[in-house]
Amino acid sequence: MLKISIIIPVLNEAGHLEEVLKQALGFQDEELELIVVDGGSNDDTVAVAKRHTGQVVVSDRGRAKQMNAGADVANGDILLFLHADTVLSIDSCELIKSKISNDHHQWGRFDVRLSGDNKLFRIIEFFINWRSRISSIATGDQAIFVCRKLFDEIGGFPEMPLMEDIEISKRLKRVSKPICITSAVITSTRRWEEHGILRTVLLMWQLRFLYFIGVSPERLIKHYR
Repeated sequence: MLKISIIIPVLNEAGHLEEVLKQALGFQDEELELIVVDGGSNDDTVAVAKRHTGQVVVSDRGRAKQMNAGADVANGDILLFLHADTVLSIDSCELIKSKISNDHHQWGRFDVRLSGDNKLFRIIEFFINWRSRISSIATGDQAIFVCRKLFDEIGGFPEMPLMEDIEISKRLKRVSKPICITSAVITSTRRWEEHGILRTVLLMWQLRFLYFIGVSPERLIKHYR
């Protein structure tokens, strides 16, 4: 049987991590392991994580570095990278196993549904999923999964401060197209709502465009923050 390692990079997520971990534990068995990787939180994130899993790793800060640190200790045949504000559906792991087993593709992602009720979120999530399907580029919010062997072959996530999901997708799609699972994961819209929906959309578009024309992630992270 294929074993899945769920790897969750976190930083100051004590108030939101509980829901994600409880959901993951709802379908945890001997073919699944749960790994939380903390990047130096100064709240109760580590304590919350330890209440739910014995596999809590502390690494240097940076989502790419944290996900690679989680992968280093993972024992799974498939690595599933999950953001701390994204919740899997109860059948997510079984869907991954069935798709990987029955498909020659070795990586993929889920469609995403945004948690907020604002009608703008329905439009935004449609275009996120449509763009991903057309481009074969996945975002971190779409819960990227990849066979361990392929992940090692491409050298894991490039350890850059931003756009690591875009860059690893580019490397992976040179090997095969992604599996696109239409059963959606649900991503919190709290940051969109805190900073303004349209403002956040415009910022994301700006960052992607600047990255496309060659602006370095080290410069982009200043705009993102």
